[in-house]
Amino acid sequence: MIDRGIDHLVLCARDLAKARERYQSLGFTMTPRAEHPFGTGNSLVQLQGSFLEILSVTRPELITAAAAGHFSFADYNRAFLEKREGFSMLVFESKDAGRDQAEFGNAGLRTYPTFDFQRKAKQPSGEEVTVGFSLAFVTDPRMPDAVFFTCQQHAPQYFWKPDYQKHANSSRTVEEVVMVAADPRALVDLFSGLQGHDRVAAQADRLTVQTSRGKITVLTPAGFSARFPSDVGAEETDEPHLAAYVLGVESLDTAGRCLEASGLPHRREGRMLQVASQDLFGTALGFVEP
Repeated sequence: MIDRGIDHLVLCARDLAKARERYQSLGFTMTPRAEHPFGTGNSLVQLQGSFLEILSVTRPELITAAAAGHFSFADYNRAFLEKREGFSMLVFESKDAGRDQAEFGNAGLRTYPTFDFQRKAKQPSGEEVTVGFSLAFVTDPRMPDAVFFTCQQHAPQYFWKPDYQKHANSSRTVEEVVMVAADPRALVDLFSGLQGHDRVAAQADRLTVQTSRGKITVLTPAGFSARFPSDVGAEETDEPHLAAYVLGVESLDTAGRCLEASGLPHRREGRMLQVASQDLFGTALGFVEP
């Protein structure tokens, strides 16, 4: 059985310092800023088994353009940020990135050679260590502003830290990722290749993908607007794109108090507290009690 739970979300912002400040104001504990050796930098929100990667281009002179048959993480996100801020990539957990790449290719998906890299990571104690990753990318010509990949960690003991997983807003898990597409059912082949046919359920106006950690919901623009009424970000592009994510919290009241303290506009929609994409670097955020 395929076991590719949601690992992390790549959330692009043009100003990393400003983005860190905004997320901290919402009650998130942020990891120290880190630099990739290929021109991007990040700061993370670590949750239970998954995380948010707040990413910016920090050293454009180090970015290498994509070559024929090879995918460039940094160049893709640079181009994405030239158009807009937002949710650029969805990442699944990997036990073996090379095996993932082969399985994706056998399923008819567009794949690339795996990409290996290391970077420095600062521990809660202040000690600096090296963490390493192997990535297997999948792109789809129907969605130039959404990329999927798996991420295999080679030093998880240095990456996951309980001190970074405690948040004032009580966030614990990535419960759901929400995409927008004019015809969600047209993406059955993509998600079947990524997660397996048995994980994908298609209805007239939506597609639901149940991973081993969190789910993916693909909605029509009208369906997304009905669920996130105050959001205007989905109107920026007609192409399928990653539009929102929903976090599970221990207490919605606690999350609400953090939102009030932040001064950021938000609303209660059913059982969910929402922050619109126009107020959070191009991606809508929801909080729920699972």
